[in-house]
Amino acid sequence: MTTQKQSRIWIINDYAGSPFHGMIYRHYYMAKELQKRNIKTTIISASYSHFMVNRPPIRDKPYLLEKIDMIEYLWLKVIEYKDSRDKKRILKWFQFCMKLFTVSNKIDKPDVILCSGSAPMLILPSYFLAKKHGAKLIFEIRDIWPLTLMDFKGYSKYNPLIYIMQKSVNFGFRNADKVISVLPHTDTYIQEQGISDVDFSYLPNGIFLEELQNPSPLNKKTQLELPKDKFTIGYTGAMGMGDGLDLLIDVADLLRDKDNINFILIGRGSEKERLKKRIYDLKLNNIKILDAIPKQEIQSLLALFDVCYIGWEDKEIYKYGISANKIFDYMYAGKPIIHLFTGRGDLISKANCGISIQEHKSSLVSEAILKLYYTDKEERKEIGLRGKIFVLENHTYRKIIEKFIRISQLENKVKIFAR
Repeated sequence: MTTQKQSRIWIINDYAGSPFHGMIYRHYYMAKELQKRNIKTTIISASYSHFMVNRPPIRDKPYLLEKIDMIEYLWLKVIEYKDSRDKKRILKWFQFCMKLFTVSNKIDKPDVILCSGSAPMLILPSYFLAKKHGAKLIFEIRDIWPLTLMDFKGYSKYNPLIYIMQKSVNFGFRNADKVISVLPHTDTYIQEQGISDVDFSYLPNGIFLEELQNPSPLNKKTQLELPKDKFTIGYTGAMGMGDGLDLLIDVADLLRDKDNINFILIGRGSEKERLKKRIYDLKLNNIKILDAIPKQEIQSLLALFDVCYIGWEDKEIYKYGISANKIFDYMYAGKPIIHLFTGRGDLISKANCGISIQEHKSSLVSEAILKLYYTDKEERKEIGLRGKIFVLENHTYRKIIEKFIRISQLENKVKIFAR
C-alpha cells in the first residue's frame, strides 16, 4: 500500500493545557482527534498561566518537551504572575513571543501552524515560523482582542498596548492563509477593521465524547456540601469579570424566601472571593460558592442540578457571538439552561433547550427560574434532551476536527483510525 509522509501540525497557544494541567482544553481535544487520524500534533505552550492546576516540571530549564496522553507538548519557560489582573501577565505574553523564535530546532517541521494565543502578538513569530518552514498559517480567534480590554477595562484605543494588539490582530487577518474563530460573527469584526478578502471559517468549541461518556464520580467533599432535596440551579466554571454572577446573587436575594430553591456556584477565578463576601454581606443562605472540581467530575455534578445557569455582562463585544465550553457541558448533561445574554448567536435559543433572557434584569432571571420550578419534571427532561441532541449533532470534537482538516487542507493518506 502506498503511503505518504505523516502530516504535522504545531498548535501555538500560551494558555494550552490538558486534563492534568487544567485549562485551556480546546487544543488538547483537537490533538486527540488529530492523533486518531495519524496527524502528528505538537502543542507549544507556556510553562505557567493563571488557569493551571498542575504545572509542568520544567524547573530551571528553558524548555521542556514531554508527552501527555501521547500528545507532544513543548513548554516554554515564562515568568509567573499572581492572577489575570497582574501586569506581569503582559510581560509573560511578550516573553513567550520572543521564545517562539527558538523552537524550530526542538521539534519536527510542521505542515500547518495554528496560532491561537490569547495575546494576539503571537501571530508575528507564528508568521515568521510558517514562512521559515513553508507551512500553512491558520490564525484562530478565541476572544476579540483588544476589544475585550477596551470593553471591560475602559482602555483607550490610543493606549500603547491596545495599539500593538490591534496592529497584531489586523496583521494576522491580512497575512494568515486562513482565519478561524470559535465566535460565529468574527467576520463582522474583521470587516469593521476595513479588511476584506479574508478566508474565514467558524470553528466552535464542543465536547470530547470519550471524556463525557466515562465521568469520574463526584468527590465526597463536594457531595456533602450540596443541598439535599432542593431545586438546584447550578453554575460551573470561571468566576471572572464577564460571567454575570453578581446578577445571579441578586436573583438569590429576590428568591431568598423560596425555601426549596438553592443556588450552587462551583469554580475559581479573580472574582470568587469578592462574590463570597457579597453573599455573606447579604446574609444569603440559599446560595453557596464551592471549590473547583476536576473536569472529569463535571458531568457527575451536573446530573445533580435541576437547572444550569450561564450569564454574560451586557457588553458590545458579545455581538460577535459566544462559545463557552460550559454551554456544551450543560447541553450534554441534558439539563434546561437559563441563559442571560444580550448578544448575537444564542445557542440556547437555537437548540430550544432552555430560557434565554435578553435584558440584564434580575427580575427576569428569577421569573425564568420560577417558570422552570413549576414546570412538570418530564417536560424539563424534554427541554434538556433537546440540548443534548443539539450538541451531539453539531458540537463533538470529532465533527469539529473533520471541519478543521477540510479548512486546513491537511491531507494524510496513511491510515484513518477514526471512522
